[in-house]
Amino acid sequence: MDLTSAVRRLGRTRWFAHAGRATSGLDRRLQKASRGRWSTLGRPSLPQLILTTTGRRSGESREAVLLYAVDGDGWVLIGSNWGQEHHPAWSGNLLADPRATVTIAGVTTPVVATLADDDERARLLPALLAVWPAYETYAARSGRELRVFRLAPA
Repeated sequence: MDLTSAVRRLGRTRWFAHAGRATSGLDRRLQKASRGRWSTLGRPSLPQLILTTTGRRSGESREAVLLYAVDGDGWVLIGSNWGQEHHPAWSGNLLADPRATVTIAGVTTPVVATLADDDERARLLPALLAVWPAYETYAARSGRELRVFRLAPA
């Protein structure tokens, strides 16, 4: 079994989600410094981007490292928040101001986010689950519908 398969299996556990939350700030700094070549788990084998939003209360830039799926010329994100009961802050920021940027391998692209409706969500969810099967576990654990966003280049 390779590292990616092992991480995908471990991703369903509560302790992995706890560790992921605890190391997310370090992971974001490491990914920025290495232009996406390194993460806290070593060389990234899953598609990761840095999403930069505008804080809905502070008006300041906020960054999050997230897994993504590709959809045509855009990217798809899911607000799993590691299976916590509340939505991640970045998803609320996108609802308040859909303009953001994504940085992949050191290249930053301005985007506009759209919250997926039921039909689009049904179409996009399989691609997200192919990247990270634990999203199903996170949805069940959280007790809420996970927000799915499509980001289109601005």
